[in-house]
Amino acid sequence: MDVRIEPGDITAIAVDAIVNAANSSLMGGGGVDGAIHRRGGPAILQECRRLRERQLPDGLPAGQAIATTAGDLPARWVIHTVGPVHSTSEDRSDTLISCYRESLRVAVAVGARSVSFPLISAGVYGWPIDDAARIAVQTVTSMATRIEGTVTEVVLVPFGERAEAAFRAHLS
Repeated sequence: MDVRIEPGDITAIAVDAIVNAANSSLMGGGGVDGAIHRRGGPAILQECRRLRERQLPDGLPAGQAIATTAGDLPARWVIHTVGPVHSTSEDRSDTLISCYRESLRVAVAVGARSVSFPLISAGVYGWPIDDAARIAVQTVTSMATRIEGTVTEVVLVPFGERAEAAFRAHLS
């Protein structure tokens, strides 16, 4: 599996599946989530509403992932995952690791060969950028042997220079 870094706008990268750092409501929000919903158009929100009505009445739990259409995005699917809010009194690393693992599992299930990831939980959820990048890179690269032959490309999409530097430091 090829893992590479492509800084910029995750909504403009042509991949099979874009991972969305969603909130549990799946109804859109700020940051990556808002950008994906805006650029992807109403089809994503409509499908998220159906998921909430039929499968997820209480929302998507942190660490889990689910796929929807990508609407107008240059992808086939959006894989929504809810990262944990960072805590200094409780270790929530396993939940953050689960976001990456479950997103890759869903990517395999829908038949995606290429997947792009933002830096999950490092925005408004307050996870320190360097640690979030370490967890992302370690988890994605450790999953490579488990999903070999299915997902062949992972694109890490940092937003900003600090996130890019953190991804590069941990990928090298």
